[in-house]
Amino acid sequence: MRQSQNVLGASELDFEKWRESLRTLCGRYNPEGIEAKAFTGWVRPLDVCGFRALDIGCNAHQIERTYRDARLDAVDHYFAIFQVGGQSALVHNDRSVRLAVGDVALVDAARSATYFADNGGQPWNTVTLNLPRQSLVAHLGFDPQGGLFQRNGTPAGRLLLELIRNSDHGEASALSPADAYMQLAIYDLVGALLAPSDPSPLSRHAEELFARIRRVIKDRFADPDFGPPQVAAETGISLRYVHKLFTQRGWTCSEFIYSLRLDHAARLLHRRASLGANRPPLSEIAYACGFLDYTHFARRFRRRFGGQPGKTTALPHGLGE
Repeated sequence: MRQSQNVLGASELDFEKWRESLRTLCGRYNPEGIEAKAFTGWVRPLDVCGFRALDIGCNAHQIERTYRDARLDAVDHYFAIFQVGGQSALVHNDRSVRLAVGDVALVDAARSATYFADNGGQPWNTVTLNLPRQSLVAHLGFDPQGGLFQRNGTPAGRLLLELIRNSDHGEASALSPADAYMQLAIYDLVGALLAPSDPSPLSRHAEELFARIRRVIKDRFADPDFGPPQVAAETGISLRYVHKLFTQRGWTCSEFIYSLRLDHAARLLHRRASLGANRPPLSEIAYACGFLDYTHFARRFRRRFGGQPGKTTALPHGLGE
């Protein structure tokens, strides 16, 4: 079989084998805009210090991952996607970005995504690095937003891609003692990728506005109907500028609100553990912290603290009264 012209030299696959390979390795992705007989592509697994990476490419004009696909897969990871051949556009998490060779984006596999090729019908090539959600969030301290991207040339992006290119091809092998340290280094590099590449200086006025926003959120976060639009209305600041103030600090307004809700929930659960027969229902605690849906609360709590709310007996580090 003829070898594809991709970065790592993987063998070509037909339409069905390509789609099935992706489904087995990382989930459901559907090529669109090309006849099956004209399709060609490749999928090659890589082991990067215990992380799974994939060298992926094809000549389809569009790759679609729907909400239904994400729900059926039930995957729980992010992945960093490096553009290494051709050009593409990514629509994900209400954001649209164009990726040229060397650019890198963060994708949340639990959400829908659409990739558009912009390569004149020639194959495009990406390399992805899978990042388990719970471990990434624990390392970064927050839930990153899918759709973030960095242009070509960042040191962190170059180092990560070099690690992938020099990795073992095929299935994961036993971890060496050094791999545990390398995994921490990889999480640090991902954190560097998510940091603002050229943060603008923060004026004293902007700092005062942000302090006012934080006070308002701390007073109102337990209201389940409270969100970024209400923050803007109560502070007299445009919603766009509210988002900008959080972006400059590596956050989103919504995630900051959820962070306060979850911290408060952890404190209430710590108290609940000492109440014996008089413990309030978990659903009441969820509602008291601003969650209308217990399932949503439990999912976010598990991602933040690594365990179910009903099994929490110790106060998470850093949440003292």
